[in-house]
Amino acid sequence: MDTVDVITVLSRFRGPDNSANGGYFAGLVSARSASPVTVRLLSPPPLDEAMLIQQEGATLRVTHAETIVAEARAIDGGLPAAPQPPSYEAALEASRHCAAFHDHVYPNCFVCGTHRERGDGLRIFPGDAREGLVAAPWVPDASLAGDDGKVAAEFMSAALDCPGYFAVQLALPLLLGEFTVHIDRRVHIDEPCVVVGWRLGSSGRKHVVGTALYDEDGQLCARARGLWIEPRG
Repeated sequence: MDTVDVITVLSRFRGPDNSANGGYFAGLVSARSASPVTVRLLSPPPLDEAMLIQQEGATLRVTHAETIVAEARAIDGGLPAAPQPPSYEAALEASRHCAAFHDHVYPNCFVCGTHRERGDGLRIFPGDAREGLVAAPWVPDASLAGDDGKVAAEFMSAALDCPGYFAVQLALPLLLGEFTVHIDRRVHIDEPCVVVGWRLGSSGRKHVVGTALYDEDGQLCARARGLWIEPRG
């Protein structure tokens, strides 16, 4: 295998307390591929530890010590069609009723953690916007900027993660098993955005969701498909 890159996820970007936020991690890995990929998480990505990204045929493999953390392969099937988004004001009202404010299994999550301050976490809190759709407002801060001043791709990927968790609507410690993201346009810092999530289907402990991100004009900028898994026991 050829080494493609080395990545490290800083503790700021955690999901569960001891591992990376899955959407952020998937965004880092996807950026190392020349074509769209589905990232399958096989082990919790560690924090503050170097991970190798290696190429094996058409697969990118992420390892830490002797552990395979994730594999990225070409997208199998298309991404879900995105719904018509609610207005920013409607998303703000939905967010006020987010279940995370009452009982949150990951309160320190970079994306949806209620213990994270503005300028530290993304503070995306999805709530019911209409039947089958959760939504939240998001105004990205300056710490998320890439070299060109727009929001870096890994943070847009992160923003598309947790709305899928809330779309499942189970008060359980679900774990992200797979994530496929496609970014059409990176949004600007301080741009009022709307992020939505909806359930596509469930089978046993597995739940497939779609998520999407819209700019201040309601234009689709990015979307993703996620597979969330209920841990055994």
